[in-house]
Amino acid sequence: MPENLAPPGLTYATAGVDIEAGEQAVAAIRDLVKSTYRPEVLGDIGGFGGLFALPEGYRSPVLVAATDGVGTKLAVATAMGRYSTVGIDLVAMCVDDLVCQGAEPLFFLDYQALGRLTPELVTELMEGIAEGCREAGCAILGGELAEHPGVLAPDDFDLVGFAVGIVERDQVLTADRVHPDDVLIGLPSSGLRSNGYSLARKALLDQARMPLSGPAWEGATVTLGEELLRPSVIFAPAVVSLLRSVEVHGIAHITGGRLPRNLPRALPNDCHAVLEWGSWDVPAIFGEIQRAGGVAGEEMERVFNLGLGMVVVVPPDLATLAIEVLEESGHRARLVGHVAAGPGPVAGLP
Repeated sequence: MPENLAPPGLTYATAGVDIEAGEQAVAAIRDLVKSTYRPEVLGDIGGFGGLFALPEGYRSPVLVAATDGVGTKLAVATAMGRYSTVGIDLVAMCVDDLVCQGAEPLFFLDYQALGRLTPELVTELMEGIAEGCREAGCAILGGELAEHPGVLAPDDFDLVGFAVGIVERDQVLTADRVHPDDVLIGLPSSGLRSNGYSLARKALLDQARMPLSGPAWEGATVTLGEELLRPSVIFAPAVVSLLRSVEVHGIAHITGGRLPRNLPRALPNDCHAVLEWGSWDVPAIFGEIQRAGGVAGEEMERVFNLGLGMVVVVPPDLATLAIEVLEESGHRARLVGHVAAGPGPVAGLP
């Protein structure tokens, strides 16, 4: 082949990776990241690693780490073309795990894998992540933008978050702190948070063919899309405040596996939880999912939080004070059950 007819040499751009778009995205999110900084953050965005000084005043500090994602709630965001709230979900899933060990969230890192990196999408995702971190009181310390052409479709993306918190060694919450007759205080979740979306989408969108632009249920004031994109409540600040005010024996974040799986994680093997069904409100979206998909009640209990996002275990004589502290933080806390002696599954579910 004559030299002047040789095919042009490959570049990263022709392979599907836009380096300039990545640099533009980093520049666009710089102020969002800095809006989350705490005094302990050292340096600035752009280093090979994030630097964070341990807060002063700890005698024997222990670092607690957690990681999680948003799951297939991202498919709803893509269908709606709205990405500014799923970052809040990402932060919530991580920091609300940390506080279950008694830890105050300190900093957060994110990983974004995208089929095609566009500064506009990254900025919208980071708006939610930054909002979530400001709510949780933790700093965005670093992150990664990864463009994966040929592996992800151009409009596909995934989010993963990593959070680190701190707690005194002698204040780490472990199951052996919980005793029979301790009470369970529930913090309501207004929607699905970030769990069970594969079943919810199958029931509502595939089987019942409900449009995202239509009402979430008969008489609803929000569309189905708005309801499914309702951002997760971040419980961490309220729980940290509670930990500083009341003797807390245990905390369960109600995520994957729901009440039957997550409540036992906060209890010793010789105890079980007894719930008082009806002591909290079950959001209407769960009934709509059950109706649309013909989902059995037992399966609903196994998959969804059914309106409780967090359950706190405290001594019975501190229940009223604990509820007051949580309500002062903006949560409609409810007494939802108690701890009973003897091993066994969660009791009291319908």
